[in-house]
Amino acid sequence: MDIYKINTIKELTRDPYVGRGIIAGLSKDGKSAVSAYFIMGRSANSRNRVFAERDGAVFTEPFDASKVEDPSLIIYAAVREIGKKLIVTNGDQTDTIVEGIRLGSDFSGSLRTREFEPDAPNLTPRISAELDFSDGFNYKMSILKSEDEKGSQCARYTFEYAPITGLGHFIHTYVGDGNPLPTFQGEPERVEIPNDIEEFAKAIWESLNEDNKISLFVRYTDIASGKTEQKIINKYEK
Repeated sequence: MDIYKINTIKELTRDPYVGRGIIAGLSKDGKSAVSAYFIMGRSANSRNRVFAERDGAVFTEPFDASKVEDPSLIIYAAVREIGKKLIVTNGDQTDTIVEGIRLGSDFSGSLRTREFEPDAPNLTPRISAELDFSDGFNYKMSILKSEDEKGSQCARYTFEYAPITGLGHFIHTYVGDGNPLPTFQGEPERVEIPNDIEEFAKAIWESLNEDNKISLFVRYTDIASGKTEQKIINKYEK
């Protein structure tokens, strides 16, 4: 087993249900900081969503508001900026991190106030990423997950990365379908990052299970200039 192997996104999404996933890393030419977030869903309530951009943030929103059964855990700000940091998460901990930083805490410190989602029996992990442009570029990723099947305690893991050209890290909530859903294990997976946003967005979207994929966000940020290029793909368009 080559622990330094960099995989394609297609290799890492073979399971029909990897849930929600975050990717962060550096493009192959070293020019762009890259972030991506996708959501998948099995239930009608989960599938009834789109990504929408408002005021510089990206939100999950109902595709058909009349069909929303329970907005908790599925409607939230997934992407926000604060200062020179970009925050990407799979839940309302986005706001927890942003508010914590605003009050003088940091990424991991803010997440100490949170835990996995209260959706037994799945106990879905909360996954998060911070892309920091304060001094060049570096990034962190986090997962908050239950230590047992009962949700007795929360384990909190933070991973800090110095960027390497063409390398990204990919963390997701599940490792296949099941009931309950099996939780992600180990370190974030190594994934290759191309230079072109269209190429990367297409690769991610086409790799996800057709029945379960819902929405995808991808952003490339030019490290030198701060200029951003962003793409959102929704399975259902309003």
